[in-house]
Amino acid sequence: MTICAVSTPSGVGGVAIIRISGQDASKIVSKLLKDTNLNNVEPRKILYKPLYDLNNALIDDVIIVKFNSPHSYTGEDVIEIHCHGSFYIQQHIINTLVNCGCRVAKAGEFTQRAFLNNKIDLSQAEAIADLISSSSKASHKMAITQMKGQFSQKLKSIRQELIDIASYMELELDFSEEDVQFVPREQILQLCHIVKTEITKLCQSFELGNVIKQGVPVAIVGAPNSGKSTLLNTLLNEERSIVSNIEGTTRDTIEETININGIIFRFIDTAGLRHTQNQIETLGIERAYNKIKTAKIILLMIDATNTSQNFIEYYNKIKQIQRNDSTLIILLNKIDCNTTLSLTDLQKINNITDTIIKISAKKGNNIEQLTNHLLSIVNIDTNTNDVIISNARHYNALLLAQQSIELVEHGIQNNISTELITLDLRQTLHHLGEITGDTTSEDILHNIFSNFCIGK
Repeated sequence: MTICAVSTPSGVGGVAIIRISGQDASKIVSKLLKDTNLNNVEPRKILYKPLYDLNNALIDDVIIVKFNSPHSYTGEDVIEIHCHGSFYIQQHIINTLVNCGCRVAKAGEFTQRAFLNNKIDLSQAEAIADLISSSSKASHKMAITQMKGQFSQKLKSIRQELIDIASYMELELDFSEEDVQFVPREQILQLCHIVKTEITKLCQSFELGNVIKQGVPVAIVGAPNSGKSTLLNTLLNEERSIVSNIEGTTRDTIEETININGIIFRFIDTAGLRHTQNQIETLGIERAYNKIKTAKIILLMIDATNTSQNFIEYYNKIKQIQRNDSTLIILLNKIDCNTTLSLTDLQKINNITDTIIKISAKKGNNIEQLTNHLLSIVNIDTNTNDVIISNARHYNALLLAQQSIELVEHGIQNNISTELITLDLRQTLHHLGEITGDTTSEDILHNIFSNFCIGK
């Protein structure tokens, strides 16, 4: 069935692109042209033509580009119609195409056809979705690398090593009565170790990939009126959070993303930490502590003009609940005012060894020092050529593959039967094949492509 959809974002713009894919694409679009049969038109040649509906009324003057199978995005015959961005024009063209025999494409159906026609594998298809949603230099590069097949090639190499091992084992099963070994077990064990090392390296890259894709979660915490909301507004360069001298103004978390040198940080402004009888504010404070537990970086704001604040109580609690791999930074705020609490005072209290930065959230003093320190903590090399995974589905499949190959190693080391070892080898291959689509079920395919936008 030939499908059609608008491939550009919804709304009004200068230009919109309508994509048609299927064996009748040229035949159907030719019905909207008075003097042109697209079957006779050279592929990839740009045509500028008036487009008509079935009542012979002019819809728009459009640009038409034809792509012949298999040299197209979907691997099928594809026609692209570039029209003016009027919503009415877009819908009029789509309705006319449907009346001529097209069907409106489902979400992700163009990319699904590309996968089914072996233009891309499943991991590359998912990378296309990541590329569309990329919001930083690092996430863009990661998506491009995967879309171009670097991850697929790595998996192909690993799978080939596993197939080599499985081939030896399968051959031995054919001669089981003769009790022969075509390859020494030590050699197979060495190959398994190489495979496991590669899989483990990919698994370990997921944390970095997830940070690049989702952003680094940074919780801004502290007592009321310590400057948390002011800091968020300064970082954003806009009035995002309400700033007031009234304690308890922020009663829920406010999240905003900021791109700093190509890295996305998710700053989370939280309710002020204090003892309160207000039920709603208490819920906000509980949420603040929950954000501390999940944050990669915690910014503890301290008012340098207020010596009566009991920040040590909150500091100790944060140290108890923060993640082992998280970093706590103490921000001594309001240095533009008459400060009574010095950096030396802080360092002496409770033997604090965390990084302390003096800032003025209101005036912007030392904010650049803070952002540079944030970048040094994350330490993401956006120029790396290593394969980095960011997809949770890929990560889970790799973990299962890692477990299976460990069973293979265990089986060889403990002289378990060749037949059982071979089953674990096949299971490892199965899990890796799920990533590229070699062994993926229809339910997984539907779930992946249904999350794409219509027209992609």
